Amino acid sequence: MAGRLEQSPAERYAAARRRAAAAESDLTRFREVLDFPLDDFQVEACEAVERGSGVLVAAPTGAGKTVVGEFAVHLALATGRKAFYTTPIKALSNQKYGDLVARHGAENVGLLTGDTSVNGDAPVVVMTTEVLRNMLYAGSGALAGLGYVVMDEVHYLADRFRGPVWEEVILHLPDDVQLVSLSATVSNAEEFGDWLTAVRGDTAVVVSEHRPVPLGQHVLVKGALHDLYAGHVDPTDPGVNPPINPELVRIAQRDRDSGPPHQGRRGPGDRGYRGRGQGPGQGRGRPTPRFMVVDLLEEAGLLPAIAFIFSRAGCEGAVAQCVAAGLRLTDREQEAEIRRVVEQRCASIPPEDLDVLGYWGFLDALSRGVAAHHAGMLPLFKETVEDLFARGLIRVVFATETLALGINMPARSVVLEKLVKWDGSRHVEITPGEYTQLTGRAGRRGIDVEGHAVVVDHPGLDLVALAGLASKRLYPLRSSFRPTYNMAVNLVSQVGRPRAREVLEMSFAQFQADRGVVGLAREAQSHSEALEGYAEAMQCHLGDFREYATLRRAISDRERVLSKEAAAERRRDVGRSLEGLRVGDVIEIRAGRRSGHAVVLDPGTVAGFEGPRPTVLTTDHHVRRLAVDDVGDGVRKLGFLRVPKSFNGRTASGRRDLAATLRRTLADLDVGDPHREPKGSGRRAGRRGRAQGPEDSILLDLRRQLRAHPCHQCPEREDHARWAERWSRLKREHDALVARIAGRTGSIAKVFDRICEVLLQLGYLRTDTADDGSARTVVTEDGRWLRRIYAENDLLVAECLRRGAWQGLDPAGLAAAVSTVVYSARRDDREGSPSIPGGPHGPLGQALDETVRIWSELDDLEAGHRLEATGPIDLGLVQSVHRWAQGRSLDSVLRGSELAAGDFVRWCKQVIDLLDQLAQAAPDARLRQTAGRAVQALRRGVVAYSSL
Repeated sequence: MAGRLEQSPAERYAAARRRAAAAESDLTRFREVLDFPLDDFQVEACEAVERGSGVLVAAPTGAGKTVVGEFAVHLALATGRKAFYTTPIKALSNQKYGDLVARHGAENVGLLTGDTSVNGDAPVVVMTTEVLRNMLYAGSGALAGLGYVVMDEVHYLADRFRGPVWEEVILHLPDDVQLVSLSATVSNAEEFGDWLTAVRGDTAVVVSEHRPVPLGQHVLVKGALHDLYAGHVDPTDPGVNPPINPELVRIAQRDRDSGPPHQGRRGPGDRGYRGRGQGPGQGRGRPTPRFMVVDLLEEAGLLPAIAFIFSRAGCEGAVAQCVAAGLRLTDREQEAEIRRVVEQRCASIPPEDLDVLGYWGFLDALSRGVAAHHAGMLPLFKETVEDLFARGLIRVVFATETLALGINMPARSVVLEKLVKWDGSRHVEITPGEYTQLTGRAGRRGIDVEGHAVVVDHPGLDLVALAGLASKRLYPLRSSFRPTYNMAVNLVSQVGRPRAREVLEMSFAQFQADRGVVGLAREAQSHSEALEGYAEAMQCHLGDFREYATLRRAISDRERVLSKEAAAERRRDVGRSLEGLRVGDVIEIRAGRRSGHAVVLDPGTVAGFEGPRPTVLTTDHHVRRLAVDDVGDGVRKLGFLRVPKSFNGRTASGRRDLAATLRRTLADLDVGDPHREPKGSGRRAGRRGRAQGPEDSILLDLRRQLRAHPCHQCPEREDHARWAERWSRLKREHDALVARIAGRTGSIAKVFDRICEVLLQLGYLRTDTADDGSARTVVTEDGRWLRRIYAENDLLVAECLRRGAWQGLDPAGLAAAVSTVVYSARRDDREGSPSIPGGPHGPLGQALDETVRIWSELDDLEAGHRLEATGPIDLGLVQSVHRWAQGRSLDSVLRGSELAAGDFVRWCKQVIDLLDQLAQAAPDARLRQTAGRAVQALRRGVVAYSSL
């Protein structure tokens, strides 16, 4: 009351006006339908949207930032405009569609996800970001009346492969559309907001680091949970270098004292690396079994939980371990409800596929309240797990890190087994940003008073590193934007080449590049000072040592070139030794992975992408398929034996009988140990022969110049040489850095120019003369087809269509051919020799051969224009897709393959997506029809029943 009395009449009048306006505002009406109060950051962001500003909301997982997007939807319906709600993945689109239908009714909400179209003309449409990008390029009529676009999970623009789509949408949306961007907490939100303001106008940046449910940090050691921090530390604001729980420190010290006296240290690049090794697990044996971890969490009241394991096999193994231990986390009523839900959701799966998919084991584990969740699972199974977890029926989910960026599945606690993951090439420690993302799911708003992050004690656990991960909030957003061929033809078609360059220079990638030049220049100055010191240290009183060092490097470079040429010639010799083989030839493999003796069953000598690949039977009755890399220095024919026409390599008895005949033949030939080097033969003799042959004239001349140089006689020559090597190494780094600085300004536009040059050379663009006599770049008829192909290998697809590489294929063959430009095998799924249906000389084999040839030409062309190469094709999915398109069973498709059912479905969806594009974009009418039939052939069974 006192405060009001102190106000002037004008101030009281203004306050009354504000209260009246608030009472009439859309935000007030929106808040009335909510069953919870809004947090301050939600109110601030919604007020910015209501006053017509764009907004960037950066807040932790579970903080409720989607409320701001829902308010934009509310405003659109209230004002008679449209709202598009975009998400990065179809699962999120499906979930958001359900949420909005429940609030606004099915008649007001639509869904577009590429393979799903529901009520697309509704005033509110949920869609994947790619769908909106395609609508913008196509000038879709659905954009008329659009008032708001919500970009959920906008931090996905850092994704290397799909991130550029977000920037394309932001740059191409009409100016009068309000953009509501929702992001995880990022450390450079202000920088991202500055860019949004620069390209879209007034944008409010609303950042909240506050978690609505506080997060406690724990370590599970020796069957007991311990707080990570000392008792006086506030876990919600631990500060820098927070003190660790003294009890944990004592346990760590005891374990170190009781461990072995010396343990070898490994680094993150080592496959055996498991952490830095300064925690309680150092020196101990096995970590706590997973079922015991679950038991401990249940006793502590910390279920439901998500346990992150950075391995698909690890997730499945954890479920199997819990089931084998008899773990049960459900009562009879819950088990009955789980079985009812699972049977209802999976009723569409053909009965013959249930065993192949491991359905019965999946159901048994779910009925116990335990599940796995990873990309290798059938999407229908993953959706079932998500549904049951959301209902509170599943108590623990063992998941890979992909769940951290997936749909809404909050838990009371999150468990991490390790703080190291395999990134595809080596073990690396997870970053603070990744730790924040993973643990962000702990704590259910409105249910839990506190969430819990639990790290399981394991050998190599470093408590100091863990405290650093848990206390930092470093998650910088870095643009992955890069121009593509499809983007180039669309931009040139819409706005012309000069304007297209200006649009690309407005990208977030360029914005960040320009800001980074200052730091690079500082680093370059440091290099210059060091180079001066190195140059002084390598000075020689006899002559110019830099000149002498250049000669030494030239000699090393020439020797390297000659070595590569010799290796290439040896590889050709090996390939020639595999050609000309006949069925029945007895051969000797002197070295390599397949060394020994064998008889040829199938010559397999074909030119093209497979090369000579004979199939042989070894003396230990194994059937092998040989490749150049398997046979060392090649093979040698020793003799011949007749292979019976009735021989069947699939039967063990047939293999044993023929192997016995082979051994008798070798005995008759008096063949010795294939690993022994006879005199005058083998690799040593080859090396002697090469050493005694004529030497390279260029190399001889360089060596003469080196010996004649004054510095060659210097007694301190090698000391000078070491400094010269340091100078040379740093000079290369310095020159590259200077080039980076020079290329930063307009760097994105320069890449665009190179792409346009490739498209001009291939005929997708051409240069015309405008009415005023100036030159202009226009899109050709072929370019108009390319505009409609949205694929990572867009130019390769366009070239295959234009050159007729896939002409004449049946639907199954076309689907298989398309799979090669879509599929990319995981590291552990790669097979040595993919089988081609119909053989290498059949229609599909010839089409694939032509596809590889086109890819090779494009690879050379891009290298010549200093462009990132088009990704290589992968034949690993060809046979599986071909079988599926032919109507074969899931069992026959997956048999003999390392593909998981979920991976197969996911890749089939991507093949279908590209075939759908070909059905619209292929220049040949017959191929368009074949693509449509191929889509129908693939879209069946588990592929059709999956919503992802």
